Amino acid sequence: MGRGEGKEWLVEEFLDSLILERGLSENTREAYERDLNAYTAYLKKDPLKAEAGDITGFLANLRKRGLSARSSARALISVRGFYKYLLKKGELKQSPCASVDIPRMEKRLPGVLALSEVELLLSAPATKTATGLRDRAMIELLYATGVRVSELTGLKLNDLNLQAGFILAFGKGGKQRLIPMGEEAMVWLRRYLDEGEGGEGGRSAILKGRVAEHLFVTARGGGMTRQNFWAMLKKYATLAGIDREKIKPHILRHSFATHLLERGADLRAVQQMLGHADISTTQIYTHVLTERLKRVHKTHHPRG
Repeated sequence: MGRGEGKEWLVEEFLDSLILERGLSENTREAYERDLNAYTAYLKKDPLKAEAGDITGFLANLRKRGLSARSSARALISVRGFYKYLLKKGELKQSPCASVDIPRMEKRLPGVLALSEVELLLSAPATKTATGLRDRAMIELLYATGVRVSELTGLKLNDLNLQAGFILAFGKGGKQRLIPMGEEAMVWLRRYLDEGEGGEGGRSAILKGRVAEHLFVTARGGGMTRQNFWAMLKKYATLAGIDREKIKPHILRHSFATHLLERGADLRAVQQMLGHADISTTQIYTHVLTERLKRVHKTHHPRG
């Protein structure tokens, strides 16, 4: 191998590959780096000489330090990815993680808004103003498509096709997907782009002659950020009388998926719209539905 028994170069090479080869974000790289730094600090030997017992010992050490099963599982996924990379490079013949199972953890059911709360939230922006039109269009589009907030704020004008009724979203790893918007979202997007005081659309009024490629813009001419959006959403939650603590990342995404499934949507269709690579990620929503069905049965069935 030509680099002695040090471990730092192996880890660095793997971390760089996450961005260069797999197209993952810098934030993801940093998360992997934290997990692998903890692993190599615990290991105290060349990772090429690790055995299954070292992996289980590392996980036990994490739990002893008070980390949750979810955090331990994430750390194991990072270590597994590292050894999978080493196998691919021919540095190893077998991964020490091969016989180690991911820690069992209780599935967290995502929080959702009731339909009445969604309606209140959508009605909160003052749509007689340019920024109010923008905000209403953003919330409508987020709920209509289930995109991630980063995907919403990253949308460019060219990613919107009002005639066909689709947006082109760019998900994790730069993966593209077409998502239908629905009539209500299209109505508010047209108002944001075409209408407003004096015949100027909300977007034009915000830009005041500036040119911008982003669909949703600020008074400075730049695109809305995730931070801008979440501050705005919490403000409207307060105006709508919704508990601000209930407004968490992905709340409208979870509501979108749950409300679709409650109305009979196919799980795989929802998976495609959400951009989940594996349907097992989408299946968490079936647990939400199961619990709701139990409550309905208990409330309304004569033998419930």
